[in-house]
Amino acid sequence: GNWTNHRKSSSISIFLININHSITLTYYYKKIGKMVIKTVDFLKNEIPIELESVIITEDIKAGLVLVDIINGFCTVGAGNLAPREPNRQISEMIDESSRLARVFCDKKLPVVAFLDSHHPDKLEHPYPSHCITGTDESNLVPALRWVENEPNVTIRRKDCYDGYIGSFQEDGSNVFVDWVKNNQIQLLLVVGVCTDICVLDFVCSTLSAKNCGFLNPLEDVVVYSQGCATFDFPVSMARNTKDISPHPQELMHHVGLYMAKGRGAKIAKEVSFSN
Repeated sequence: GNWTNHRKSSSISIFLININHSITLTYYYKKIGKMVIKTVDFLKNEIPIELESVIITEDIKAGLVLVDIINGFCTVGAGNLAPREPNRQISEMIDESSRLARVFCDKKLPVVAFLDSHHPDKLEHPYPSHCITGTDESNLVPALRWVENEPNVTIRRKDCYDGYIGSFQEDGSNVFVDWVKNNQIQLLLVVGVCTDICVLDFVCSTLSAKNCGFLNPLEDVVVYSQGCATFDFPVSMARNTKDISPHPQELMHHVGLYMAKGRGAKIAKEVSFSN
């Protein structure tokens, strides 16, 4: 009888410990979440970004750049780096990018789409295997698959973060540079993922190349805030992994835009067209 009572008592104690542990973790994660929100608000005050309303007029030759809007980064459950659940920022980015792509195609303006596409034997540290060539991960999201059949759209698969670097051919030519020059592009509008990784790397390289005179007649590079997104990997998830650091979405999106602004890009809060 005493042994039975002891076992019951032990089971109850373990049960209560688990409940207490669960409550503690829940409280901890909520506290971390609130801290992240406060940090984002603090940074937005400390490193504010001047957002512009960009109007693209008929006398300006504009080009649209779609950065990695593919299943492996944007479609729920599509791969190791895909979102695990629906994400507002990513959904909004897809909607805005698709809308702009439609406008550019209707106006017969040039569009280039970079698609992350890796060989299985060439991993991209520190990230796990993703967007392998020939898989659906490396294809455009369903909302943008239609652009593949548009005559004004150039598709470029790349095996690195930076679409500018990923556009180099074996003979030394560059698909993106040729695209800018052949279309006499004066303004680049950039959308896609991730704001602070592939978008930022591409924007930095493009602005450096422009300043060196490699991209004439390009004058302006515009990053559309609502047309960009990044992934969400909070502290509560990162603590169980070794290689990937915490990556709170709102914070890193803001940092990516801030860094692009500091390199000379314009950051747009809205984009419209006029005659």
